[in-house]
Amino acid sequence: MKEIIAIIRPKKVIPTKEALEKLGVPSLTALPVFGRGKQKGIATELEIDIRPEILDQSIKAGRRMEYIPKRLFSIVSRNEDVDTIVETIIKVNQTGEIGDGRIFICPVDDAIRVRTDEQGDSALL
Repeated sequence: MKEIIAIIRPKKVIPTKEALEKLGVPSLTALPVFGRGKQKGIATELEIDIRPEILDQSIKAGRRMEYIPKRLFSIVSRNEDVDTIVETIIKVNQTGEIGDGRIFICPVDDAIRVRTDEQGDSALL
């Protein structure tokens, strides 16, 4: 099993979720997060409400800010499904512009469904 951690633009959440549903991905966790890449954040990326003082500071500092809003998707998948899931996330989110996001793939030793005590791949499906 693997955990796929994808950090994407907030405006790409719905298209990404819909594409993963079409693939048959049974579950995912989505979290609002703040961060920045090597470009140090871009104020024009903001399309959601944020504290005005943060936006004002970013504009005064050359339209850059310390952190920008993103969404983090966490998906635990069977090994054989990882490539398809990653390719789908890239296809939906790749614009060629700064801020398209990152994907990390991590090993998962085990999964346990609390309700039924199922373990391994059967706990995922």
